[in-house]
Amino acid sequence: MSTLALKPTRQERIVNVDALRGFALFGILVVNITAFSSPFYGLGVADPAFSAPLDKMVQFVIALLFETKFYLLFSFLFGYSFTLQMQSAERAGEAFVPRLLRRQAGLWAIGLLHAILLFHGDILTTYAVLGMVLLVLRDIEERTALRLAFWLVAVTALAWAALSTLAALDPVAIDLASARAEGEAAMAAYLGSPSTVVGQHLQELGTVWVVIGLMQGPCALAMFLVGLVAGKRELFVRLDDYRPLMRRLMVAGLLVGLPGAAAYAFCSIYRVGTFWELPGLAIGLATAPLLTGAYVALAMLVFERCKGVPRLLAPAGRMALSNYLLQSLVCSVLFYAYGFRLMGEVSPLGGAAVAVALFGCQLVLSRWWMGRFAYGPLEWLLRAITIAAWPRWRKPAMAS
Repeated sequence: MSTLALKPTRQERIVNVDALRGFALFGILVVNITAFSSPFYGLGVADPAFSAPLDKMVQFVIALLFETKFYLLFSFLFGYSFTLQMQSAERAGEAFVPRLLRRQAGLWAIGLLHAILLFHGDILTTYAVLGMVLLVLRDIEERTALRLAFWLVAVTALAWAALSTLAALDPVAIDLASARAEGEAAMAAYLGSPSTVVGQHLQELGTVWVVIGLMQGPCALAMFLVGLVAGKRELFVRLDDYRPLMRRLMVAGLLVGLPGAAAYAFCSIYRVGTFWELPGLAIGLATAPLLTGAYVALAMLVFERCKGVPRLLAPAGRMALSNYLLQSLVCSVLFYAYGFRLMGEVSPLGGAAVAVALFGCQLVLSRWWMGRFAYGPLEWLLRAITIAAWPRWRKPAMAS
């Protein structure tokens, strides 16, 4: 029998969606911890403290398999969950738009506090704003939505490719000394005091919007739209109807997505601070959605064959918002002046090990929590804002 011919129950498929969200949560942690542990991340210059071959190899693997892929997976799931929010409002007999407006406002407020206090690379505020765009586009025809998603990614990648072409025609020497000085100043702020940490976050928020507007935002919106279509088609409920699509996604990810990710990783790690970073980024942006799609297909295959995997991941996915902020809180205590001040002291391999250990603890904690409570702490708060009422906190006692 073909491995893709397995037929899980409807309830198993609901668990699979939560498990996929938990999987995305792990991938985001692996990427984010590199920003917590090194002030040179994203500055276009290598961290001088970790330039050994092993350090470069670990950075390459993270860039290859994780960077620019897992926030797209999270974005896809956001679009998919948007349709579930629509169904929830319909079941409750309430207007969807007011509920969604309250939800996005709550998400934006939580994200803003997260960005100021814990992590300037917050994605929640971006999701809150782009969710309003998705609200306007919620009735768009499916084929039009997929075309718009394609062009959002294509135009973004082409824009960075054009920028790299202009840089090749009129090369300008990259000021590595200034980049290093900027990284050292950031480290001094992050290791100084809680107030200097907040000040550094506020300073970096003034520039991070450029990256969001020119790269992350359009690609996230594209995946919102793909997720919206998948949700309307009940992709994960009617998975049997989409077996050929899953196969095509895995083939496209292997043949196009993975080589594109390799080009991006090589240029961003082994050619950092050179002209080649820009064309590598353009290739990575263009092909990352295909590798993300392959991750979805591969995850569904693994979840169907190994029933214990989705059951392990699902509780963490059900309280993904709480876990996302808990990751930032723990990393802030480990690496910033809030606690142990380990920024610049932990190697890329050490950071990856911390990510694995932290996520393992979250799996255990999430299983314990969701066995007793109906929502994660921040999920409960966001639900209260959404429905303008206090939802039940604890699960009802199980019947004997």
